[in-house]
Formats: sequence, C-alpha cells, structure tokens
Amino acid sequence: MTASFSAVAAHPTASQIDLHTRKGWQAELSLSYRDRVDKTVLKHREQKGPLTVQQALYPEGEVCHSYLLHPPGGVAGGDTLDIRVDVATGAKVLVTTPGATKFYRSEGRFARQLQHLSVAQGGRLEWLPQENIFFPDAHAQLNTVVHLAKGAQFVGWELHCFGRPALNECFGSGKLIGKTEVYIDGRRVICEGLNFSGGDKLLINIGMQGFPMMGNLYLSEIGQGFYQLVQGLLSDIQSELGGDKLLVAATQVEGLIIVRALGHWSEDILHCFTRVWQQARSQTTGRAPSPPRIWAT
Repeated sequence: MTASFSAVAAHPTASQIDLHTRKGWQAELSLSYRDRVDKTVLKHREQKGPLTVQQALYPEGEVCHSYLLHPPGGVAGGDTLDIRVDVATGAKVLVTTPGATKFYRSEGRFARQLQHLSVAQGGRLEWLPQENIFFPDAHAQLNTVVHLAKGAQFVGWELHCFGRPALNECFGSGKLIGKTEVYIDGRRVICEGLNFSGGDKLLINIGMQGFPMMGNLYLSEIGQGFYQLVQGLLSDIQSELGGDKLLVAATQVEGLIIVRALGHWSEDILHCFTRVWQQARSQTTGRAPSPPRIWAT
C-alpha cells in the first residue's frame, strides 16, 4: 500500500533546496473525502512541503479519483513523507500515482514514508499506488496503518522492487524496515513487518525464491464465498502467466483477504492485483472498473 510518486513540473526555491540538503524534504499531506450525494468530493486538503494531490477526476461519475504527486520525483535519505487519508460514510475514493517511487541510495540516512488511512462505515477506499523501486544502498522506513470501521470497504496494495531488474542490478546493499497494520472496528487483525537487508542471500534465494519483486494486496472481505472466488481467480492468473513469472497465493484473516505475490516484473503483479480489485468492485456494484488512465501514460 505504500504510495509511489512521479516528477511533475515544479521547481523548488533556493532556500528549499538548502533545507533539503541539510535535513531532507519534510512533507505532509492530509486529505478528507465526503459524500455529496451526487458524487464524492475532497472536502479538506492540508499540505506542507513538496507533497500534493492533483485536481479530483471523475471518470466513473460519483467515484473521486485522486493522483498523489511528489514534485522532487524521488525519495532520498533524510526525506519524510507523511500521508493521511480520511474517507467518510458513503464516500467512494480511488487514490493512485502517476509512476513508481524511486528510493535513492544514501549514506545510511533513512528515508521515511508514513501512511495513515481510515474509512468510515459505508465508505470505500481503493488505495492503488504503483511500485516502489529501491536502488542499491537505499535506506527506507515504510509504515502504513489502516483503520476500517465495521462495514467499510477497502482494497489496497503495496509493490516493492528490490534493485532494478531491467538493468540487471540487484539490491546488494542497503536496508528496508517498516510495518503494515490493519484494524477493523478498532481491533488489530494483522501486523506485518518489513526487514530487508541488501545482499541477504538467504532471504533473496529462499524467502524471495530468487524473485526481485514482491507485492501484498489487502482486501476487506465481501460476503460469503468471496475468498474462494479470489482463490479461483488467482489460479487462473497463475496458469496464464506461469509459475516461472509469478507466484501468488491468498490468505484469509478475520474479515480480511491478503493476496501475496512474487514476480520478476511489476507489470505481472500489477496485472494480477488489478484483476482482483476489478472482481471485488464487480462483486459490490455489479460493474468492474477500468484501470486509471494515468497508468498507461
């Protein structure tokens, strides 16, 4: 579920560059969405530093689509990005990003990305960022906390690419830490940790089975039998792509379905997760959504 960002046409001032050199970018973004009966609107936005959101789009009518933007275009040691999203009762929100986040190499200083997502009863949040790419020698801490009221709908994923496979570059050194927590009706149902040391052959060869990419998808359960439907869908996708390209499986934990994937390319995992998301939306609304257009640009 970690958000990814792409560069946009923005030029920091000399004083901002000087502050970044000494401390890193310190950025905060808080978004609150409300149901206006005819459509969902971004009711409140508060931002600090180089982190913002594009004007709301409505390609599906009532669903509010938001694109997160980080003008520097990458995350370096010392940077902190703090993102908070609140979805009220009846609001329907899709949040995504224009491209991958690049976590650059650093001299031991950690880049931090903190995400706090909350969805009220009857609200729906689809948190669909593109992948994170960790350069060799990157140091990053990624923490995500999701609070779902009883009856809230949620689909969210996180995709991590260790190194740059297209350049035959592995994550030979560096450190990634963090955790993802999901609460339903105030009760924590899952807490998953991230502790990845660059060059750890045991983790890469056994834990990752030689794949350079991993992804987790978290989905609030939708009625009886949906878990079995997801398992069947994953089996079909695995057959289409083949086990040498993608390994995928699902787990059910107290009202939450978790899909885990290992792959060589982000496109394969994104394809798999998109199919699950579309099935979940079709199950609740009777109509499968199209992927956001920004993914094709």
